[in-house]
Amino acid sequence: MNRSAHTLADTPADGASTPYALVDAARVTRNIQRLNTRLEPFAVRLRPHVKTAKSPALTREIWAGGTGPVTVSTLAEAEAFAADGFDDIVYAVGITPDKLRRVHEIRSGGVDLVVLLDSVPQAEAVSEASAALGHRVPALIEIDCDGHRGGLRPEDPELLRVADALRGAELRGVLAHAGESYYCRTEAELVAAAENERAVTVRAAQTLRAAGHRVDVVSIGSTPTAHFIRDTEGVTEIRAGNYLFFDLVMAGIGVCALTDIALSVVVTVIGHQSERGRLITDGGWTAMSQDRGTAEQDTDQGYGIVLDARGRPYPDLIMTGANQEHGILSLREGSAETLPALPIGTRVRVLPNHACATAGQYSRLLLDEGRADGRPTVLHRVGGW
Repeated sequence: MNRSAHTLADTPADGASTPYALVDAARVTRNIQRLNTRLEPFAVRLRPHVKTAKSPALTREIWAGGTGPVTVSTLAEAEAFAADGFDDIVYAVGITPDKLRRVHEIRSGGVDLVVLLDSVPQAEAVSEASAALGHRVPALIEIDCDGHRGGLRPEDPELLRVADALRGAELRGVLAHAGESYYCRTEAELVAAAENERAVTVRAAQTLRAAGHRVDVVSIGSTPTAHFIRDTEGVTEIRAGNYLFFDLVMAGIGVCALTDIALSVVVTVIGHQSERGRLITDGGWTAMSQDRGTAEQDTDQGYGIVLDARGRPYPDLIMTGANQEHGILSLREGSAETLPALPIGTRVRVLPNHACATAGQYSRLLLDEGRADGRPTVLHRVGGW
């Protein structure tokens, strides 16, 4: 991907109307290289999560145009990536019985699609489907490493019961996600979260092996922990997804800098309310999502930091409010700066709190590769479930 400066936000050569999602190709490349370099010393493979970009074309950049193991959050993603040549896929959302025939159809195309579960009923459903469909469906057991969401603790007796219930299918291994790492505040906390994720998941694998179960996969990961892990003993793979784009939440906890954030939303100024210290744009919560992930951080960024068309921040200007199709821009509370005089029709960019949620508002992304004619590459995202 070309590393030249932005031109698209100034002159959208494809005639794009605002709001639209703009991706800086050079930053994506840099973010990919950073994590690849970070993981080089470790004997683990990277299994990126594709739920952020939902684009096979952009995901291929991780392997210089090739393919590799991926994590998906929907079966629609699994189908789209399988159709594009990806044949090693983990579906990292708890499986339901009604989805197993669709899993079988994807696997019948030569794709090693692995499901996730954390209960005996799920395991029994996978075993029954394996018998009915004529092949053993592989599954990972989800491990709870920090109380963030689903999964089982290594010491929970249910762990072995779930494994036993999978005897009619295939127990591939264990998987954990350190979701609480998104609430860390210091490097020491991030390092500790990464080590806790590793240690808990490895302990679960050891418990299963001691009971006679085969465990080939020990999968951990989140964007924060992948960047701060110090020890991978016992781990076979690391997952991360947000890192392709990064966002203000990641910047707020010290995982990236503002200049690493590759996704922004381009909007147009459509109104002034000088007496109220506000500018109005055509990008509301349908453009940015309603995610307010920085509200609990030391610096609340509203719905996003506002940049000019070239990517330079306006001092203290943030998106403070959002209606469905209207964005409110104003200075952060306590600022001594002056509201910039932006004529109606001015295009600005907004850095998002949560890249996954914001990208999820769009059926396509415009990839700015710095071409001289300003034309972007249009990337279509996988939609639906």
